[in-house]
Amino acid sequence: MNFSSSLVRARVPFGWALGVAAVFLARPTMTSYLVGLVIAALGEVWRAWASGHLIKWKGLTRGGPYAWTRNPLYFGSLLIGVGFSVASARWEVGLLFVGFVVGVYLPVIRAEAARLARQYPEDYPDYARRVPLLLPRSPRGRRPLGEEAFDWRRFLENREHVTLLGWLAGALLLGLRMR
Repeated sequence: MNFSSSLVRARVPFGWALGVAAVFLARPTMTSYLVGLVIAALGEVWRAWASGHLIKWKGLTRGGPYAWTRNPLYFGSLLIGVGFSVASARWEVGLLFVGFVVGVYLPVIRAEAARLARQYPEDYPDYARRVPLLLPRSPRGRRPLGEEAFDWRRFLENREHVTLLGWLAGALLLGLRMR
């Protein structure tokens, strides 16, 4: 097992640990809490949209949010992390989150891109050329890349309900931390 595959496996537990640390460090104000939750909610909606389109291990998913970014789940997680960092009203939480993104997410995203390029040598190069790696860009004016329709069964199969429950728990715990 190499370093990249270790990070891929560890990214979720690291993310949950960061969430727990954020709650303990948090000193939210009503303003930081509300602004942060709006940002985090946008991230969860984006992740839910992506999860309902993602067909794992059966081809290159290119429809829905995958036409906007090659990594919509990570982009949604990025918004969630920014949102909870804002909600916490602590610069330390933001700094921990930036370290997590740079130290874990970016290497994982690069490793996954390399794997997809090897797995789909006919389709991935064109997809990578047309769709940004992380930050979304509107596909308007480009021909559709994929036709996968949103499906609630995929949302559940991809376990996005677990992330949603974590989001709700984080929002509740941060709300309880307000003074």
